Parts: sequence; C-alpha cells; structure tokens
Amino acid sequence: MPQLDPTTFAPQLFWLLVTFVLLYLVMWKIILPKIGGVLQDRQERIDDDLEKAEQLRKEAEAVKEAYEQTVAEGRSKAQETIRAAGEKIAADAAEQHAALTEKLAAQTSDAEARIVAAKEEALKNIRTVATEVTQAAAGRLIGREVSDSEAEAAVGAVFDEEQR
Repeated sequence: MPQLDPTTFAPQLFWLLVTFVLLYLVMWKIILPKIGGVLQDRQERIDDDLEKAEQLRKEAEAVKEAYEQTVAEGRSKAQETIRAAGEKIAADAAEQHAALTEKLAAQTSDAEARIVAAKEEALKNIRTVATEVTQAAAGRLIGREVSDSEAEAAVGAVFDEEQR
C-alpha cells in the first residue's frame, strides 16, 4: 500500500495540508456565513414572533379589561334599572292602594247612608204597619174603631220605650 510507504509521507502531508487549508477557507468564507445568516434570520424571526406575541398579549389584556369594565357597567346599570323599577312599582302600588282605599271608603260611606235610609224607611213602614195592625186589633178587641191619632200615639209610645 502506497499510503503506508514512509517515502510518500511528505507529499501526502503536503496535500493533506493543502486540502485542509482549502476546506478551511471554503468553510470560513462560504458555508459558515450562509449557516450564520440562516441562524441569524431564524433568531430574528423568533424575536419578531416573540414581540408580536407580547403585543397581542397586551392587546388581549386591554380587550379583557375593556370587556370586564363593560360587563361591570352593564351589571350596575341593570341593578340601577331593577332598583328604579322596584321603586316605581312600589310607588304605583302605594298609589293604587291609596286610590282603592279611598274608593272603598266612599263606597262604604254610601252603603252606610243607604243602610241608614233603608232602616229609616223600614222603621216608617213598620210604624205605619204597626199603627194599622193596632187599629185593626184594637177594633176587634174593644168592638169599636180606634182613630189614627190614638193608634199612632200608642205605637209611638212603644217605639220610644224600645229605643231607650
């Protein structure tokens, strides 16, 4: 084998050195800058993506805060509306209760007046009927007719005695 022959070591070492230097120069000037550029582009893309992600996170937080504030305002407005509606309903109920109480009081006083009038009318009718019955009964018992004034006086005396 010629590679193991010690007389050919010097030219082999020369070509090894030339090949190594050429490979080193190709790597240094061509391949490594391309790999470095790719790595740098990748790092820039990652940094840009991180910046965009941070910006989107901040925007999401701002939107979330605005949403929470809107929800809180909506809740407070809803509670205010419910409270106002409750107050209005209570005021309307009190108003209607007062009107109904007034109406019932008026109807009660009208009914009482009608009852008093009916009672007086009934008492007049009773007095008239009692006077007629007294005249008829006295006429049969004593055998003569009793005058209207006598019968009315007798019935009036009994009614006055009953009212005491």
